[in-house]
Amino acid sequence: MENWTVRRVTPRDAGRMRALRLEMLADSPLAFLETLAQAAARSHEGYAQRLGMSADGPELSQFIADPGDGPLLGHAGGTAIPDEPHVTVVFSVYLTPAVRGGKLLAQLVDAVADWSTAAGRHELMLEVVVGNGRAVRAYEKLGFQDTGVRLPHPTVPVLTQLQMRRRM
Repeated sequence: MENWTVRRVTPRDAGRMRALRLEMLADSPLAFLETLAQAAARSHEGYAQRLGMSADGPELSQFIADPGDGPLLGHAGGTAIPDEPHVTVVFSVYLTPAVRGGKLLAQLVDAVADWSTAAGRHELMLEVVVGNGRAVRAYEKLGFQDTGVRLPHPTVPVLTQLQMRRRM
């Protein structure tokens, strides 16, 4: 049984989102473009401001899995990119360990996909660190395909990322 609601963030989520962000970075430091120290140094107001930019509009979004009270269970964001106006980049996908392997990943990605489609973008793109087979398999189950594109990791040059896309 699902004990959460997937919804778009609001600035009021700043405290709980900060806690989830710190968990994300401690659990999977190579998956994100920010360090744990950078995230920990950001003020509550800084989190609220960032969430405010993602709370509405067609260019940037963040969705969370909210159990109603207690810690947030997951996150997925989406952003438009100028180079490919029909594509939304999915970013900062994370599920707390207790809910991995269930329906939540699909619900978060579907929330980003619905938002993207409403904005006129009908393709999702994301990048996964090469070697993270669990993530690749999870995204393949959601209809993403490896494009064959390989890119250097933006913050850890010895790592490579693979690009995956899904048309809607």
